[in-house]
Amino acid sequence: QMPLVESGGGSVQAGGSLRLSCAASGDTSRRLCMAWFRSNTPGKEHQAVAGLNSIGGDVYYADSVRGRFTASQDKNALYLQMTSLKPEDSAMYFCAASWPLQDGGCQPQLANAYNYWGQGTQVTVSS
Repeated sequence: QMPLVESGGGSVQAGGSLRLSCAASGDTSRRLCMAWFRSNTPGKEHQAVAGLNSIGGDVYYADSVRGRFTASQDKNALYLQMTSLKPEDSAMYFCAASWPLQDGGCQPQLANAYNYWGQGTQVTVSS
């Protein structure tokens, strides 16, 4: 078990900013791979947003958010600073976590690589 608790979603106008947070509890003695995904249709595939490429490594960003979103991880807490928000960013945002690969790598683009998921936090951007 690795409960993930997200916070920080809400409603903003286009061009606004929001900051999402995610905290992992449970066994946090080892660093986790953590990433953000989003989905704007229940039951549909989660779209990768941002996440670590490896423990202590750089961050992957989806093309649609690069330059506007900044993800950071502090131990087993994950943050997503979102700026210049657009209506198409509206979605349920999910924090996800998994144990790293043997070489310390993470897979921030693959939702199926993550074992633990938060409950989701809604982001709504109006035009």
